[in-house]
Amino acid sequence: MNESSGIRSVQRVDARHRYEILVDGRRAGLAAYRDRGAQRVFFHTEVDDAFAGQGLGAELVQAALADVRESGKRVVPVCPYVAKFLKRHDEFADLTDPVTPDVLSWLEAELR
Repeated sequence: MNESSGIRSVQRVDARHRYEILVDGRRAGLAAYRDRGAQRVFFHTEVDDAFAGQGLGAELVQAALADVRESGKRVVPVCPYVAKFLKRHDEFADLTDPVTPDVLSWLEAELR
């Protein structure tokens, strides 16, 4: 059964450091981040198997990046999915910072 006809929305859940995409009120996926000063470091994106193949990952990341732009922050794409999305969507190139060893060691400490 294809559930893609459901009502979709993306919300930022600050308490859990993530954006969630909901389909008919049910969480279908998330993009996890940590804030490092003016940078929002994305490190994990997932879409539940039940919702795979519907473009929800791209929709989620696009909404998350638009929110980051609105907030005046910069994006650091540690997550491979977010990095791949950014390569295909030049419109977000102006708010992308590189993944550096500093960022990676900071993130590792943050997630401990």
